Amino acid sequence: MARIIDGKAVAADLRARIAAAVTQLKSAHGLTPGLAVVLVGEDPASQVYVRNKAKQTAEAGMHSVEHKLPAQTSEMEVLALVGKLNADPAIHGILVQLPLPKHIDSPKVLNALDPAKDVDGFHPINAGRLATGEPALVPCTPLGCVILAKQVHPDLSGLEAVVVGRSNIVGKPVAQLLLAENCTVTIAHSRSRDLPAICRRADVLVAAVGRPEMIKGDWVKPGATVIDVGINRVGTDGNRKLVGDVDYVAAVKVAGAITPVPGGVGPMTIACLLRNTVQSACTISGLPLPPL
Repeated sequence: MARIIDGKAVAADLRARIAAAVTQLKSAHGLTPGLAVVLVGEDPASQVYVRNKAKQTAEAGMHSVEHKLPAQTSEMEVLALVGKLNADPAIHGILVQLPLPKHIDSPKVLNALDPAKDVDGFHPINAGRLATGEPALVPCTPLGCVILAKQVHPDLSGLEAVVVGRSNIVGKPVAQLLLAENCTVTIAHSRSRDLPAICRRADVLVAAVGRPEMIKGDWVKPGATVIDVGINRVGTDGNRKLVGDVDYVAAVKVAGAITPVPGGVGPMTIACLLRNTVQSACTISGLPLPPL
């Protein structure tokens, strides 16, 4: 049976280090990292996520601001709010919760963020810096994936990594991060020929396709480390459950280590958001990043 990679425990440890860094920044430099979250509309999942972000931000000793706007808020009003937050010296990180209502151009809003405050790492400038190996704010979920993989392989250099999924939010940036760790990286997707054979080459297999249990147990190389990014609700209303993109019951018998769903990659996303906010605060203030 595979080792279960406990994302909750790893995230809790990272949050504790972040809280210590925030305490140090306050005492030594009078700097309190500030995170602003913008939520437009009444999406229930987004509301829960934003509430958890605010709670964990405050617990880390950081300055937390929420802007909850009605669904009918105009694109111009959202852009005006982003402009105010860009100019606010107490705010070091800005997160615009997706999805935005359909009448708002999401790329336009995200591109309006100050790249130095783009703690989601979605701005084209941060994406370009990541692709060229320059310092950047990187997307939180991919960063969490690499941190979890390094729980098993502290040195990822030379390992063969396969990323199934090519989204701008997870697939592409996690591939870039794994390249930076000196992995040999393959990005696979729905058009890849013989996807099972590609997956079986992987020492580290990252599943980020958004299809429940698509990656079967016999697609996994014996002893491989499996990082499952998927969060899919399946079943009837009376018997719904969360599953990943990997057939966990089968894969856990083959893999060397695997993240569960829930309790794997998910908890890392907010922890890495807080990490990015501390990084942003230090960069904007011309301070070195404390050890995290």
